[in-house]
Amino acid sequence: MISRTAEATLLRYAKGFPVVCISGPRQSGKTTLARQAFPKKPYLSLEDPDIIALARTDPRGLLGNYPHGLILDEAQYVPELFAYLKTAVDADPVPGKYIITGSQQFHLLEKISESLAGRAALLTLLPFSVQELRDAGQLLKDPFDCMLNGLYPPIYDRDVSPQDWYAQYITLYIERDIRSLINVKDLGQFQSFVKMCASRTGQLLNLSALAADCGITHNTAKAWVSVLETSGIVCLLRPYHRSYGKRLVKTPKLHFLDPGLACRLLGITQREQLFLHPNRGNLFESFITAELLKARLNAGLAPNLFFWRDNTGNEVDLIQEDGDTLQAIEIKSGQTFSSGFFEGLKKWVQFTGSPSTDCQIVYAGDISLSREGIRVISWNQIGQVPTASSSSL
Repeated sequence: MISRTAEATLLRYAKGFPVVCISGPRQSGKTTLARQAFPKKPYLSLEDPDIIALARTDPRGLLGNYPHGLILDEAQYVPELFAYLKTAVDADPVPGKYIITGSQQFHLLEKISESLAGRAALLTLLPFSVQELRDAGQLLKDPFDCMLNGLYPPIYDRDVSPQDWYAQYITLYIERDIRSLINVKDLGQFQSFVKMCASRTGQLLNLSALAADCGITHNTAKAWVSVLETSGIVCLLRPYHRSYGKRLVKTPKLHFLDPGLACRLLGITQREQLFLHPNRGNLFESFITAELLKARLNAGLAPNLFFWRDNTGNEVDLIQEDGDTLQAIEIKSGQTFSSGFFEGLKKWVQFTGSPSTDCQIVYAGDISLSREGIRVISWNQIGQVPTASSSSL
């Protein structure tokens, strides 16, 4: 079994909060993590019809049957249970008593903020990280093979091809579960929308253009992107807001959080297709962005990732903020080191006065080195990109 970096954070939260909630997209490993971290806790799945019926008809009795707590899987299916959890932890606020998981984050967060504010800690779990696969000896050697394979746990835990698994994931989760949450009646239109989003990964999000291409309204496109974001399929990277003497772009960037899913939605199934694809650079940028986001979430840190771009086209792919410390990170899909990699970072140093030692380059090559005071890091060493809160995430 592949160890999860987030387990240490989960155990830390369980020492200080009566309820710990693990949220994230379906199949990201939430249940496995909860049961691995707390092997002696009883486990109930709220996807089981019998358990759902019991939780709805006798929630007090259900919780009372487990006086020392339990793991409640997919808790968002019985939202009325949260009020009884509040009563239970107020009566007996033992740290780590209840571990709950949930896939639909917007419903889960709403119930936590309503009923469990101050009593619960939230851990967001995304699919495997490059570092986790590397530590387990399961990381593929080629970055583009790794991207095509994707990083969802079932691909590494089961005897299933990535192509078969993603086909089912798209059909059963994205096209069924997510679509039902927003009451989409035209499946074809929603399918087209998700694919159009994949074609825009790593790019500025122009909602008006996206809506026009899909034949929907601007507000509908905004709502659908929001659902994909809260479901853990995409993230919106906000522009860094400090002004350095030039007008800054205010539009967010759209990033798919799993490269395998984005590739399947774009019809990319072979390494050669990916390597020659016009969106290769954007797909690789989203891949690395997701890796740095995972590192922060696994450590229990605020996301605090941005990008920087002015209206003349000067850009840095990622800005990582920790207190007063800023790290500028450029992401390059080339496998051969080039002096051109430094251009965006040089502009950043010039505009901000930041030291070059706070700059990093992550690229698709295998060799890590340092040049002109800037660290150049191989994609498979992404865990070496530091934050102010951790010297080696």
